[in-house]
Amino acid sequence: MKITLRQLAVFAAVARFENVSRAALQLNMSQSAASTALLELERHFDSPLFDRIGKSLRLNGSGRGLLPQAEDILAKAGEIEGYLAGGSLAPVAVGATLTIGNYLATLVVAEYLYRNPGSRVDLSVCNTQQVVERLRRFELDVGLIEGEASDVDLVFEPWLDDELVVFCAPSHVLAEAGQASPVVLARQKWIVREPGSGTRALFDRAMRAVGADVDVCLQLEHTEAIKRAVESGLGVGCLSRLSLREALRRGSLVEIKTPELVLRRRFQFVRQRRRHVNTATRIFMDECRRLTGMARDTGELLLPFIP
Repeated sequence: MKITLRQLAVFAAVARFENVSRAALQLNMSQSAASTALLELERHFDSPLFDRIGKSLRLNGSGRGLLPQAEDILAKAGEIEGYLAGGSLAPVAVGATLTIGNYLATLVVAEYLYRNPGSRVDLSVCNTQQVVERLRRFELDVGLIEGEASDVDLVFEPWLDDELVVFCAPSHVLAEAGQASPVVLARQKWIVREPGSGTRALFDRAMRAVGADVDVCLQLEHTEAIKRAVESGLGVGCLSRLSLREALRRGSLVEIKTPELVLRRRFQFVRQRRRHVNTATRIFMDECRRLTGMARDTGELLLPFIP
């Protein structure tokens, strides 16, 4: 056989980073060894796989066709290595959006690692847009997202229902009323997530649907920062109930009922359509379903913050 797993691993890493040096660093190889492996792969079949643009390498048509097949072979090889090493699972690369990553995914990961000794999870936390982009580049095995997205190269699967909550500080004028109409909401100063996040997209859509022109005075990337800003009286916010449950219970933040706004949503699993779903990824997704399903349907406090 003319092709080696190392050549395929170098090819996939270069496709991911569009740079040989960064690919070599990720694979713990020298740059010269990585360059040699890639050139050997191309020369064996007299088929260039990249367009060379300065120091950057961009996949050409042949490379784009090869990438999903190479990823499939490498994933299966990882499973074989795990089996021969004593049954350990291959590493799982997970991308989670901020709400899921900060309030849910870490506990799921902890339970997964407890139930599967010797396994490994690489968890990246970023917004929906960034998770989707990393899935497109074959950098993740699965994404856990709270926002809406569509892409013919990705597979979306429903996971868990969620809702956004409008909230304020206990000292805010809306705290005593406990409810607000779209007209009243439009007069408020808002502290919200950044564009590109699923939470922000749903908030914008819900406010547009009731004709409310929102005055956003502050955009922040982190839910905890938004909660602190709202607690200090800078304005009102809108975040997932998942991220607010403890603050609402303590009374440091107060929910404002908004019956005219549609703020329901669904967390989703997202996968690259052309990437092999290995055993470890399937088990991780099953663990997500098991834990959240138990907390929702049976009331067990395994994940006590799930609404």
